[in-house]
Amino acid sequence: MTLSAHLGSLAAAAHIAITAAFAVRALMQRHPPSTTLAWLLLILGVPYFGAVMYLLIGERQLGRRRGSHARALMPVLEDWVRQLPPGMLSPHDNGDRWFSIRRTAQGAAGLPSTIGNRLELRSDSSAILRAIAGDINAARHTVLMEFYIWHPGGDADLVAEALINAAARGVTCRVLLDAVGSAAFFRSPWPARLRGAGVTVVETLSVGLLRAAFVRFDLRLHRKIVVIDGTMGWTGSLNLVDPGCFKQDAGVGKWVDAMARIEGPVVEMLAGIVLWDWCIETGDAIASVAPGLANAVGTRFDDGAEVQVLPSGPGFEGEGAQRLFLATLYGARDEIVLTTPYFVPDEPLFLALEAAALRGVRVTVIVPARIDSILVRHASRWFFEPLLAAGVRILQFHGGLLHTKSVTVDGSLSLFGTTNLDIRSFRLNFEVTLVVYDPHFTQALRALQAEYESGSRGVDPERWARRSTRARLAENAAHLASPLL
Repeated sequence: MTLSAHLGSLAAAAHIAITAAFAVRALMQRHPPSTTLAWLLLILGVPYFGAVMYLLIGERQLGRRRGSHARALMPVLEDWVRQLPPGMLSPHDNGDRWFSIRRTAQGAAGLPSTIGNRLELRSDSSAILRAIAGDINAARHTVLMEFYIWHPGGDADLVAEALINAAARGVTCRVLLDAVGSAAFFRSPWPARLRGAGVTVVETLSVGLLRAAFVRFDLRLHRKIVVIDGTMGWTGSLNLVDPGCFKQDAGVGKWVDAMARIEGPVVEMLAGIVLWDWCIETGDAIASVAPGLANAVGTRFDDGAEVQVLPSGPGFEGEGAQRLFLATLYGARDEIVLTTPYFVPDEPLFLALEAAALRGVRVTVIVPARIDSILVRHASRWFFEPLLAAGVRILQFHGGLLHTKSVTVDGSLSLFGTTNLDIRSFRLNFEVTLVVYDPHFTQALRALQAEYESGSRGVDPERWARRSTRARLAENAAHLASPLL
């Protein structure tokens, strides 16, 4: 047998062995059936490439070091929750309408619902950045921050200057940023300036070829949280970016966001999430970075709102965010309004929306007319026709890239935070969602959603049914890839 024939036989044997190994590995994971089937088709149908892609993004590998840190921290946080003052926790029992939502959220991450909180909804991005800078300028003890994207320029630089000033007067400042989302920031002079001033800046979930073999490289820290002195905080959809300076060449217009400024006991929960992420990344002992963690609980306002925090992502058992959204949709009686930039629901969420509309609930989905991902745009539109047929109202926002992630239900319950209605947010990203059991905040959020509605155009079911064959093919092809998005 010639050398080329030997090499050919070895290559064939290697292909069979690699394909079989990765196919078995995919089958042994607890993926949804559609995801497993998609991976098997890719592994079997595209030699080597499919196996490489599965190695990179096929499993939710958190990494041995990060996984061990997460396991070690969980008992510490559970003990911290047990020490929280009873007066800050919700006293509601199972006779309350939203009791099952509270139990679902607490069961996913162990954080109970808190009472006596004050929330202010803000929707002007530049004003939000200036307000965050102002709050940092007033900090006395600590500033904790974590963001997916920090992009230098414009009003975002005011936050950096505020951190430098805070560190100069002795405030402990810790900033945790996603390595991919904040890549432009880490290439800028700002990290050196901040570190030189005494601000601790940590890059999390870094990427690299060697690391990709052990940790899934597209796990991303998607949370946006600021906590000041343990008593005041911010969270929502806005990254540390000035919309006038960010992605101006993407052709989608300015990004449109909202944040909540929060005072009260729930801020302590947000602080716990930031410290959880910080200690998992750095390996620091939580006692060394947050001595007396539960001793800085903010003022409890007698007329305040009940708020619960749900952190989700690898390291927490199951898909907590998905369970929360499903329980919320199935609990609706009259109206559901949701906004999301990336709308690629998995089958359970799609069925929940469809079922809500079919049982008479007014369901409105508001999405941007243009987004910064061609694949997601087509995958999202695959869902329009069956949802329209079920009676769901779909609106496309034309005032920029609508980035606010929100759900209001029956005028009394809100979900607000960083979680998109897509598979990536539910399974891969580290997210945070506020569950607000308060009609006042919910009505304010519903009013903001109404502003988005006024800048939107409804998708007409009859016109949509007449779209071109080319558009349908693009949607169907993108939908096949949706389990892998």
